[in-house]
Amino acid sequence: MMNETAQNLRRLGVFSLGFLWQPNLRKALLNAGWRVQAGHINADAIGVWGRRGVAQRGAAMARWTGKPLITMEDGFLRSIEPGIKTPVISLIVDDCGIYYDSTRTSRLETLIAVGDADVVRAQRAIETLRKMRLSKYNHAPDMTDPPKGHVLVIDQTLGDASVRWGGATDKSFLRMLQAAAAEHPGEQIVVKRHPETVSGSKQGYLRPERCGDALIVADAVNPWDLIEGAKAVYTVSSQLGFEALMAGKPVRCFGSPFYSGWGATEDESPIERREQIRTTEEIFAAAYLDYPIYFDPWREEVSDFETAVDALATLKSAHQRNSQPSVCTGVRLWKRKYVSAFLDGAGGPVRYDDNIERAAVLAKSTGARHVVWASKSDAEDVTRLEDGFLRSSGLGAALTPPLSLSMDDTGIYFDPGRPSRLERLIADAPTDQVSIDRAAALRRRLVELGVSKYNLKGQPLQIDAEGRKILVVGQVEDDASIIKGAGAIASNLQLVESTRAAAPNACLIYKPHPDVEAGLRDGVVEPQKLAQLVDYIADQVDVVEALDAVDEVWTITSLTGFEALLRGKKVITFGAPFYAGWGLTEDLGEVPDRRRATPSLDSFVHAVLIDYPIYRDPVSGLPCEVEVVLERLAAGVGQAGAAGKVLSKLQGAAVSYAWLWR
Repeated sequence: MMNETAQNLRRLGVFSLGFLWQPNLRKALLNAGWRVQAGHINADAIGVWGRRGVAQRGAAMARWTGKPLITMEDGFLRSIEPGIKTPVISLIVDDCGIYYDSTRTSRLETLIAVGDADVVRAQRAIETLRKMRLSKYNHAPDMTDPPKGHVLVIDQTLGDASVRWGGATDKSFLRMLQAAAAEHPGEQIVVKRHPETVSGSKQGYLRPERCGDALIVADAVNPWDLIEGAKAVYTVSSQLGFEALMAGKPVRCFGSPFYSGWGATEDESPIERREQIRTTEEIFAAAYLDYPIYFDPWREEVSDFETAVDALATLKSAHQRNSQPSVCTGVRLWKRKYVSAFLDGAGGPVRYDDNIERAAVLAKSTGARHVVWASKSDAEDVTRLEDGFLRSSGLGAALTPPLSLSMDDTGIYFDPGRPSRLERLIADAPTDQVSIDRAAALRRRLVELGVSKYNLKGQPLQIDAEGRKILVVGQVEDDASIIKGAGAIASNLQLVESTRAAAPNACLIYKPHPDVEAGLRDGVVEPQKLAQLVDYIADQVDVVEALDAVDEVWTITSLTGFEALLRGKKVITFGAPFYAGWGLTEDLGEVPDRRRATPSLDSFVHAVLIDYPIYRDPVSGLPCEVEVVLERLAAGVGQAGAAGKVLSKLQGAAVSYAWLWR
């Protein structure tokens, strides 16, 4: 991240308090190379927002001082919701004009005119936006039954700067509506209102009484639903007009937006200076790839279009997931604030009720989803929650906050007795090269950084033995994965005995579970019996160290088996963990017959680590991608606070009273 001591930082003088009150905007400009200050003294340039109100004061000051005028606006892929509270993904900083002001040349217009476009990249980018259904704002849900074969007319907000500076007026909207009806007699006219008009914060130009028999879409809906089904699109100067071009629709403009005048649209008010003919892909390359500045909301640094799109898609997915309110059951008191951080959203804050019947009634009566901590109940018609596979820098039993959760509306990954969403994702694991490459890079990085579920630092493992070396992984014996997923072998002693019987001449290294080592959970094997069966006991040893030292891993259902697969180790299972039954392991226990797919390791990794869990960045507080959590874990971020450490020590001292906190 750029900071204020950077050598190339320039000073941007502003005359609007909005710049000073919005830390996200200041941070974005800082990353773009500008330090915001009040007033023009010692400023390298004068900054204004758009063309309205107080911007005129800044423009006058720029003329008076002779300093460059820098005009800023939201980018074409802005955020999830309108407003200043949502992370902004892109920003436009124009040193010539601004894209919607058709009275003068902007930097965007120059970029389009030059025409030095990466058309192949633009085509891929357009396909990505259409596939992910991303627009400027991305909070609106998909339509359940979108219209088809209609003529789409796009309204805008009253006083929109792009209307005035695009050479249009109130009458332009009436002419547009009349033209759409006259040129498509008998066809269904659909009027799309602006999101801020729908929310009630602003008014539109096409008020209902002006629209006659047209179908008015007054709800907040994903605009791609209306665009994809339209046979023609009419606009004054809306960005949706360009998205319609991206969808291959004929577009008629009644103002002069940035994309008109290049031969891609039918224009009521052509601009003579736009003499070049440009394709939609060439306009897109200039407007989306070259013109805006994109930001990584987690790392707080400038990024590129592709990275920004991935970030926006992640934030959109979280927004949609939390658009429904939640009632949670079975979540421990200390963990509730962290669960709320994952699940709070547009649907409102999470409510907690440990009476499962009462919580179910409350959820049904309020239209909420009933979320249950997976190990606490086998209730039907609930969404189950459990810690994720890359959890934290410390034990859950030590009250370390989770950075990931497994959220499953079908079953839960550790219960082979019923299907789970993870099983469905594995069965349909992606095979396209982009997904495989991402999963392979993630797997390599995990191994390189030595990241595991808990990321506990321990002693090195020194083994002076030749030949076959087997890591036998102990577990918490009352853990839900043992209760649900173990077969005939269900205790750590049975696991060690069975492994020794199957491999009498191998070097056996036993790794106790960290919670058991810490005295927080059940699963201790009597030392004398253990010493007779194994060659080494890896007490206080980092699991990654242990994995690196062995050839094979034998386990009942431990996640360490999956971590061994990531490192190319042979894995033998006695139970039915989520990674058994897919052709990646040797399974000595019974696994569900429904697990018939045979994904590659990297397809499997994509399903397990990219598609299934939900992640939260402990630094920014935002939903995030797995790669961000990986970076945080590698840096040791996300450890238990002082209060949690003290409470966990008390918990260890009173382990026989575990029911008090579990």
